[in-house]
Amino acid sequence: MYKLIALDMDGTLLNEEKKISKANYEAIKLARKKGIKVVLATGRPTKGIERYLKELDLTHENEYAVSFNGAVVQEVKTGKIIAKNTMTIDDLKYLFQLSKIYNVNIHALTPDSCITPRINQYSELEATMNNIPLEVVDFDSIDNTTTIVKIMFVDPEEKLTDVINNLPADLYEKYTIVRSAPFFLEFLDKKVNKGFGVELLAKKLGIKPDEVICIGDAENDVHMIKFAGLGVAMGNAFPEVKKIADYVTKTNQDDGVAHVINKFVFNNETA
Repeated sequence: MYKLIALDMDGTLLNEEKKISKANYEAIKLARKKGIKVVLATGRPTKGIERYLKELDLTHENEYAVSFNGAVVQEVKTGKIIAKNTMTIDDLKYLFQLSKIYNVNIHALTPDSCITPRINQYSELEATMNNIPLEVVDFDSIDNTTTIVKIMFVDPEEKLTDVINNLPADLYEKYTIVRSAPFFLEFLDKKVNKGFGVELLAKKLGIKPDEVICIGDAENDVHMIKFAGLGVAMGNAFPEVKKIADYVTKTNQDDGVAHVINKFVFNNETA
């Protein structure tokens, strides 16, 4: 029996209008009524999913969120941090210099804001999407007490693909590097990924991997999909995500999350 469902947000739970469909909402509600823990596991900061947590009624005691691609695991109601693995100012300065070499835009997320040395449309999108301030900060002279959760290269898909193809190999030894959207390339602490966050939470709750369902669509979901007893890729997922999944569901426009819950939790084969 499944006891925990971890859901990616963008491209998975949310449709293209960034909304939770009625079918997904109802399926989650029924799963929770059955005693299954539902957790949002996202690349967004916790603040960026507050309205969805409220909408799904996931704001009570013993409700959790995995945010910043697994860098932060926290209890929703109290804000108590269960685990936090952040970057250093040296990481920021190093990646800033690298961004100059590749002539790519860069921003970083602190616990409460998005900071960038240069305003660009992708940093503006990040801030707007997550309802957090966007601040212009000189990364070369940044305050050393600033907490950096993750660092991102942001630019059009074609340019970012070219950057990825030319990144030095040793960079992958130093960081967890995931592409969370065609225009977002994320750098995290080496041990951090969504799988790390979900696994840590499952252990805290006494839930085994084979009792976990993880659903996602992008490269940053791969680790948690591999960890889960049932790892699910969305119908709109990246090809490499579908390749490693145990099951491919319908798209985010066609209530793919509801389909998984109805099929595997309630054994509704016609779902």
